[in-house]
Amino acid sequence: MLRNVVVPLLPRIVMFELGVACEVFGGDLADDGLPEYEFALVAGSTEPVTTKYGYSIDVPYDLDRLDDADLIIVPPGGTWIGELTDPEFVRSGSPDLAVLEPLFEKLRSAVDRGTPVASLCTGAFVLAAAGLLDDRRCTTHWRYADRLAAMYPSARVDRDVLYVDEHPVLTSAGTAASIDLVLHIVRTAQGSHIANTIARGMVVPPHRDGGQAQYVTTPLSECTDDSIAPLLDWITENLHRELSVTALAEQAHMSLRTFARRFRQETGTTPARWIRDQRVFAAQQLLENSDLPIDVVADRVGFGTASVLRQHFLRLRRTTPQAYRRAFRSAELAPVE
Repeated sequence: MLRNVVVPLLPRIVMFELGVACEVFGGDLADDGLPEYEFALVAGSTEPVTTKYGYSIDVPYDLDRLDDADLIIVPPGGTWIGELTDPEFVRSGSPDLAVLEPLFEKLRSAVDRGTPVASLCTGAFVLAAAGLLDDRRCTTHWRYADRLAAMYPSARVDRDVLYVDEHPVLTSAGTAASIDLVLHIVRTAQGSHIANTIARGMVVPPHRDGGQAQYVTTPLSECTDDSIAPLLDWITENLHRELSVTALAEQAHMSLRTFARRFRQETGTTPARWIRDQRVFAAQQLLENSDLPIDVVADRVGFGTASVLRQHFLRLRRTTPQAYRRAFRSAELAPVE
C-alpha cells in the first residue's frame, strides 16, 4: 500500500523537484476520487533547511518519521551538490556528509526492509553517498551523470534514460523526468487510472517510459503544425492498426529519413519502441477497467495475440497481464472468471 510518503529536506533544497513531490502527494485530491496520502516533510539533518534561492523552510527535525514510510522521496539538496566541480569534496568526508549520516542510516534501513526510496535529479548523489547505488543501475541529470560515475565508481550510471526502477531504489533524471518517475511510482503501486488522473491535473503526459532519452529537442512535445505531436495523438487512437514506419511517415507527410530523425528528436526514442510502450500502457488501462479477455485486449491494442502481449508486458512491467489485472482491477467491476 502507498499511503505514508516522507520527503527529507537538505540545505540548498531545489524547489522544482520538491514541488513535484508536494503536488502529487501533498494536496487534497479526494474530490477527484484520488487516494489521500499521509505526506510529511522532515529535516534531513540538524542544519537549517534552506533553498538554493536563499530563503528557509521551517521543518521539524524528526528523522524517525522515515521509519513508518511507504515511500521516501529524496529531492536534490545538500551544500556539496553545489560544489560538483570537485569530486574530492565528497570523498574527503565533508562536514555536510558527516551531519547526514543519521539520514543515510535511515535510508539504508528503509531499503533493507523493502521500502521504496526514490531520488529526483541530483538527489541521486545523496543515495550514492549513503551507499545505496553500489552495484545498482541508476541515473541523474545528464549534466551530472559523468560526475556521479566518477565520484561513485560502484554505481552503474545510465546517462541516457529518464528514470531507473531498481526496486526498492529508484532514480530519475532532471526536472521534468522527476514527474515521470513519481507518476511511474503511483502507476506501479496504484494503477494507471490514478496516475492518469494526477497527470491530467498537472497537465502533463500521463506516461513517458523510463527508457526514453534524457536529452531530446522537445522533452514534452508541443503541438505545432509541423510537429510530430499530432501524429502521436493519431497513433494512440489507432494502436489496433498495423503501424509501419512507412505508413507513419506518410501520415506525417515526411520522407522516411526526415520522419525517423524528427521522431527521435521529439520523443527520444524510435517509432517502434514508442508504439510498443503505448500499446502496453493501453493494455494496462483495459486490464484495469474492463472485463475483456486477455486475447481481446491484445488485439485491441495492436499486439494481435495474448502471447505477444504477455511477452512485452513481462519485459516492461515485470509481471503478466493476468497478474496485473488481479492486482489493479477496478473494485467496481465484477471479477474476471
